Amino acid sequence: MLAALHDRDGRGRFGGRARLGIPGNADDWASVARQLTEGLVKGSERRGALPESIVAFLCQDPKDGESAREVMERLRPLAQLLRTACGALDVPVIEALCISDGRFWSYCCPSAQCCPSDGTPMGLPGTSVLAAAATYAGLQIRGSLREFRARLIPWETAAALEQESALNAVSMALIPRILEDESRTVVATETLDLAHRVMRRFADATSTAGAPGASGVSVVSGATGVSGALAADLRDDELLPHDEAATLILGLQDRTTRDRAAEWMEGDEAGPALRLWRALARRCVGPYGEHAAAPLTLAGWVAWSSGDELEAREALAMALGADPGYLFARLLHQACNEGLDPESIRRCLRKERVDRAGAEMLPASAASVSSPFSEASESVVDAGGASGPASTPSTRVASRRRRKPRSTGSAESRPGSRPSGTAGTRRPRSTADGSPASEVPTRPGDGTGGGTRSRRGAGRHGTKQGET
Repeated sequence: MLAALHDRDGRGRFGGRARLGIPGNADDWASVARQLTEGLVKGSERRGALPESIVAFLCQDPKDGESAREVMERLRPLAQLLRTACGALDVPVIEALCISDGRFWSYCCPSAQCCPSDGTPMGLPGTSVLAAAATYAGLQIRGSLREFRARLIPWETAAALEQESALNAVSMALIPRILEDESRTVVATETLDLAHRVMRRFADATSTAGAPGASGVSVVSGATGVSGALAADLRDDELLPHDEAATLILGLQDRTTRDRAAEWMEGDEAGPALRLWRALARRCVGPYGEHAAAPLTLAGWVAWSSGDELEAREALAMALGADPGYLFARLLHQACNEGLDPESIRRCLRKERVDRAGAEMLPASAASVSSPFSEASESVVDAGGASGPASTPSTRVASRRRRKPRSTGSAESRPGSRPSGTAGTRRPRSTADGSPASEVPTRPGDGTGGGTRSRRGAGRHGTKQGET
């Protein structure tokens, strides 16, 4: 993580932050250091304040059989690359720290008295005045980064083989349908319908187990936040069968379906949606690791929309680790790191939702048959707050569209509609069989010539009415 420092009028303050998971391949460190540094410096400059200096934090837990000091030495080249990249932009790194296994080392301080070779122990959690104030205010203290990532990484248990078999079976039937234009929309509807049912299942289980916390996860009485989250994750895993998880994972690979799922970002929908995206990320096992980019990005988006920037950054960084070219994750990760307000994205998604609900209202009313996803769509709109005044214009538009074909007679009175050779008598246009246009059925989609002319006249007449 890089943190920008500003010093204006002798009053120092922290600025923007840029955070990214450390790549496992050391060959990627140079490009990562350059991109991370440029993102922080240029983002700060766009906000009107170029940082005077930067502090770098390299945080990683030891691997099996590795000591914390070995982690520090292994990451030393990355620290040097970060310092070089910042120096190329004329912003010095005044401190670079490695934090591992409860100890920290400085890459910039050469004094063994100040910074011993064995590292300096971190302060015990909960001993500061700030920690006591946070506990009194009811803020939840999270576990380590390893425990946090465990909620999002794929399974490595015996159940992973069963999930992989389910993914193989579902992909054989679902992928061809997604590639076909005729069935792609149906697959999207089925995927969102299933996701909504699972979210409702999660919400019902939470209300039965106990009151949800701020993140929508029930905390077991007498347990820490970490153990409560683990218990909630295990319960969610039990409520999500392998075949349903496989269907959702593969269905979310479609960009349009994923964008519609991103609309579950606030209110009562955010908690169950975040739990579902976490659960699906844990199911992207074996060769389906790249498929985790979609649920991880959705988890990061919902977390960011809900105000949890820590989980948002971690989930988005893991999404980029699963698929570095995943554009949706890259855009959200950059916006989150630059401290932008997610409300602008929420407004766009809300508008798409309301417009789609209004568009679906017209064919559903004309055919008097509800779609397979109509019940889920209605409940989603109600839960998201899009009903009420926002739905009224859509209703008026649908009603006006249905009345357009009936305006055939008035459409003939416009200038230039009289036949040639007439002195002043206006005759209504006739259909192919000689009947007046007013007697032609006005049902949209009628195959007669009069129906076609009625639609054209209605469109022009409707435009004039709208202008006045």
